[in-house]
Amino acid sequence: MDWLQFLHAFWVGGLFCVAAQLLIDLTKLTPARILTGYVCAGVVLSAVGLYGPLKEFAGCGAAVPLTGFGHALAEGVREAVKTDGLLGALSGGLTAAATGVSASLFFALLWSLLFKSKQK
Repeated sequence: MDWLQFLHAFWVGGLFCVAAQLLIDLTKLTPARILTGYVCAGVVLSAVGLYGPLKEFAGCGAAVPLTGFGHALAEGVREAVKTDGLLGALSGGLTAAATGVSASLFFALLWSLLFKSKQK
């Protein structure tokens, strides 16, 4: 890995963050809708063939944000449809995203056991 790849990851990931912050500040969209929109944008950009090259260019700067999760879902569906036919449209996204979802659930459980929530 060279420093240029880190730089690309930093500024592309930063642009995703700036866009989200602008949506929060300038619109009445809730954070949940913005996050959902990011996942859907990743699916759409993957479907038209733009997210793959962006991920190659920016590495984790494009793979880690929620748009990367949408891209993973879309790629999982695409591969599963190739191998399993129409049934792959139902199972491919779940299979492709299973590791990330499982890790999220595990760490949420771990943190809930280690720390007590505080009522305001």
